[in-house]
Amino acid sequence: MISITRLVARSLNSVSRYIGKTGPEHLQTARWGEVEAFFYLRSLGYRIVARNFRTRGEHGEIDLIGWDDGALCFIEVETLTEVGLAPPEMAVDAAKKSHIRGVARRYVRQLRGDDAPYCRFDVVSVVLGNEHRGPTIRLHKGAFAWTPRRSQFGANLRGQARGRG
Repeated sequence: MISITRLVARSLNSVSRYIGKTGPEHLQTARWGEVEAFFYLRSLGYRIVARNFRTRGEHGEIDLIGWDDGALCFIEVETLTEVGLAPPEMAVDAAKKSHIRGVARRYVRQLRGDDAPYCRFDVVSVVLGNEHRGPTIRLHKGAFAWTPRRSQFGANLRGQARGRG
């Protein structure tokens, strides 16, 4: 069933390229990457519960939200049409992580129940390729955490500034 749906989605995307554009090319590429990521994650057993989730007062959105083995996953999808100098996942910088964390906090607050679920931040890297070669997709589970990790280097610099090192 998923393969039929995927075939229909790919066919519609191909037809839309010839009939007319549905927005800027980079947004079309991003949408197509999200479709590929959706089907890829479903094939791995993820249960997707939201797409393009936004909340008032927060910049940005979360591309996909789903469950994987009891973990509530907030998934950022980064897409390129072809391999470049850097892989797509490198676009998830500190500012983007901060926005995703803010939206994720609001999502978790609106859930019912007393206990917040275990949450994880995943990144899906999609390189679309061409019509003859399908997309290359990589999943990075636990790509970042709720709070930024302190690097050992940064901790050493703070200690030296205080005269400890």
